[in-house]
Formats: sequence, structure tokens, C-alpha cells
Amino acid sequence: MNLPLFLKVLFIHLFAVRIVYASAGSWAYQQIETDKAWELARSRGEKITVAIVDTGLDLKSPAKLWTNPGETGLDQQGRDKSSNGLDDDQNGFIDDVHGWNFVSNSPHFSDRHGHGTHIAGIISSVAPDASLMILKYYDPKLSPEQNVQNTLKAFRYALQMKAHIINFSGGGPGANLKEEEILVKAEKANVLLVAAAGNDGMNTDLIRYYPANYPLSNILSVTALDATRKIPEYGNFGRHTVHLAAPGDQIPSQLLFGRQGEMSGTSQATAFATGVAALVMSQSDQKPKPAQLIEKLIQSGSQLETLREKVQASSALNAYRALAMKSSFESAAGFVFQNEADWDSNLFTMPSTLPVKKRLGL
Repeated sequence: MNLPLFLKVLFIHLFAVRIVYASAGSWAYQQIETDKAWELARSRGEKITVAIVDTGLDLKSPAKLWTNPGETGLDQQGRDKSSNGLDDDQNGFIDDVHGWNFVSNSPHFSDRHGHGTHIAGIISSVAPDASLMILKYYDPKLSPEQNVQNTLKAFRYALQMKAHIINFSGGGPGANLKEEEILVKAEKANVLLVAAAGNDGMNTDLIRYYPANYPLSNILSVTALDATRKIPEYGNFGRHTVHLAAPGDQIPSQLLFGRQGEMSGTSQATAFATGVAALVMSQSDQKPKPAQLIEKLIQSGSQLETLREKVQASSALNAYRALAMKSSFESAAGFVFQNEADWDSNLFTMPSTLPVKKRLGL
């Protein structure tokens, strides 16, 4: 089996946690103009299912959970389908009401680490009406190979149960052919994968980082911004391989046992991008294809000098501009966003004509 030397390990993205009691009104939400975006939104992520492939979710989290309709209601014997011990919808999983724990192979996905809960909190704070499908894949007690296998299973489940967006914060510099095969299927099914660009402080134009850098039209690679609108030292970058930057440094969100705390990393940036993607997707009855949505998020982003040569189109996530944009660069108010006349449209797509080994960084 083809497994990379450096496998998809969550802690590559995880930095120190500092327990604080902070509100959602931090600089990060001001930077992406969440309040203004909500004024434009017809719904705040309603009818969008986001699969969070992570460490699970704290049971005290107020996040709105996705519900599997095949495992709710009563069975023929009058028992609650959510706890009758049967695979009522015959999808291969028993009582998978809100997701699945691929570590214990059970529907109980309680978070023992906190990372998944933190990510869910950020997504919910941006798109509070989005339904979160919780897919627990990571456990530090498992081998890297086992964690990779759980990642693949989680991706397959998300596709099987028709998630619209997959949020994934793991990664590494080695490509995995089976992982890419699954994500090709996701591309064909119009499922968006929002993936962390990585926390190695490296240029992914030179050293690829996966799954963020598979050459697929449905993958959005996201790096982190700090409060000064710069990429922190740990954040990966790449003019051709990183699509977008988003707040990711010292971000307050939910932790275990109902607490609040800060985490930093491209994981947190990924969660912000996922939340905005869910908001934008929810505004249309005909959901945009991932490639269209990615291009819109790039084109509507705030163009920052600090991101020049580090991110495609020097673009930083902006929820308000993403919702305001009608077509091309035209906003709902009828004006044209500034400073985009010299943008190269080729920056919005990853090269797909290169030989396979080149594209995979081999």
C-alpha cells in the first residue's frame, strides 16, 4: 500500500493552547467582516452539510449537528432508530445519527483532545446554521498508518452521506494515491475540500503538501493570518499552491468541558474559510461547483501587500465581499472592487497539464 513517509498527522497543525474567556468579536471576525456579511445573507449556512474530519466534538458544544434521516424516527418495532443497534439505512454504520468515530468504530465521537471542538466552534461562529457532520479520525495512540486509514474512511463516509463541504486540518508532504482517488470522486460529486496549507513555514510551490496540493479543482488550500495581516512564521505559503489566507493566529473558540480558549495554526484558518464557503453556498438554490466557489473566494478576497508572492492573487478571506459579489468583480451595490485590474486569471487554477509525477511533487 502506498503510504507517505510523513503521514497525515493532526499535530503538524496544532500549536499551544491558551485558556481564555474571549468573545467571538475578536479581530479575526472584524478582519473578514462577518457582521456585514450576515446583513447580506438570506441564511447563515442553512441546508449546507459540513463534514469535519478531526478529533471529534465535545458533548457540551452548542454546534448544530447534521442528522442522518435514515437513523431517526421509529423502526417497525416502535424503537428509536438512533439507538436500536441496527443499521436502519443500510449504509454500513449502526446508529450513525450525527456522524461516526472511525477510531472506535462507533457513533460516539466525543472529543478527548479539543482540536475538533475548536474547529467546529469557528465554523459555527461564521455559519451558525450549517449542519456539522462529525467524523472522528485521529487518535494519538494509533499508528500513523491507522490514522491515515481512518482519514480515508472518513472521506468516503462524507461522500456517501452527501456532505457539501469537507473540512480537514491534517496533512503532510507525502502524496497518497488512495487518498487522491477518493478526492477525485469528491471532485466529480462537486464536494468541496477545504484543506490546511500546513504549519511548516515552507513554500509549497517547491515542496508539496497534501491533501491541500493535489491538482484537483475542488480543493481549497488555506494558510493563516495573524492580527497584523501577515502569515505567521509557521504558516506554509505558495503563490501557485495556496489559494487563500484567513485568520488563524490566537483564535478564540470552544474547548473541552464548555470552556473557551485560543489555538493557532492553518487549521483555524481552514475553519474560517469553511464557514464562509458554507455561507456563500447557502445563498443559492443551485449550489456553485467547488471550482466556482474557490474562484469567488479568491477574487472577492482583500488584496494584501503582505501576501504578495505568497498566496494566489495576494488574497485574504473576506466574507462580506464574497457575499456581495454578483458576477466577475461586480458587487451587489454595482461597483467594481479596486486593485484587481492587473490580476492574472491563470492564478485561479492550479496547473493540470504537468506530468503526474511533477504535479504530485515526486
